[in-house]
Amino acid sequence: MTASQARVPVEERLFSLVLALLASDSGLTKNEILSTVQGYRQKYRAAGDNANLERQFERDKDDIRELGVPLETIEAPDDPGNNQAMRYRIPRGSYELPEDITFSAEETALLNLAAMVWREGSLSGESRRALIKLRGLGVNTTDPVLGYAPRVRVRDAAFEPLNTASEKRGVVKFDYLKPGEAEARTRSVLPLALVQHQGRWHLYAEEADTGNTRTFLLRRIVSKVVASSKTFAARPGDQSALALAGLDEVWQRNVAELEITPGTDAATRLQKRRGAEPTDSGALRMHFTDLNIFADELAGYGPEVLVLSPPELRDAVRNRLILTAVNHG
Repeated sequence: MTASQARVPVEERLFSLVLALLASDSGLTKNEILSTVQGYRQKYRAAGDNANLERQFERDKDDIRELGVPLETIEAPDDPGNNQAMRYRIPRGSYELPEDITFSAEETALLNLAAMVWREGSLSGESRRALIKLRGLGVNTTDPVLGYAPRVRVRDAAFEPLNTASEKRGVVKFDYLKPGEAEARTRSVLPLALVQHQGRWHLYAEEADTGNTRTFLLRRIVSKVVASSKTFAARPGDQSALALAGLDEVWQRNVAELEITPGTDAATRLQKRRGAEPTDSGALRMHFTDLNIFADELAGYGPEVLVLSPPELRDAVRNRLILTAVNHG
């Protein structure tokens, strides 16, 4: 396998995963997904260790659920609790447009034309090969209609220069704006790894001045990334794994309790997130990594969500709602 074959963009991998799960009415096992879906199959070992690939799949499940895709898990009736026998699927009925949304004949024709362009212009070849392989494994599949393209976040502008610097082990500078600060600060860092966590890209880096390692959210880089002529030696260990472990620790530590209106968009999106669980009082307990980003999201649901705890998250959401009301009169 060449390097170019192994390098599948995350957007393509997530789209291929959604496409495969929509195409199978009965769902797919983890092994079927890893061995057939574009972005996984390139790294899959038929008789080897796929632990890293399984962890990637777990993160991808969180990402597509965060996009509002209703991914379901189905336990095997004869083997409950066995993760390897569990099946995953996306029920079409939960992902199709509401019945009260209709299109005219002209609008339908334009949508079909746009769908054809999307399908033929990007992922159709790999998607068809994956569907053929799934059928070869005995999985009943149907060709999904093309409205099922997930709204994958585009990469931040800082991604490509940081990725290049990480590969060349070059020191970089950029301006970084932390929440609550009025002005950005210039950071000089050694980029060790770029990782995606909870659907967002992060840079795991070592500060050039102090030698301390820190994690930077790419969306908070507010300037161009400037590469210097300085380089650094490779650090021992799997830097991506270290970065993700640190982010997971923060995610585990931050817990919120929310009151969510049933049947709303907020309920659909939040209740199926990783780690989300109901409390005895009927609230929803959730983990989060970044308070400000989580507050932005919750404020976007308006009256569908009420934050019960922690107080700092409740205040952050309330302040955003007040600011929205002021700005719109």
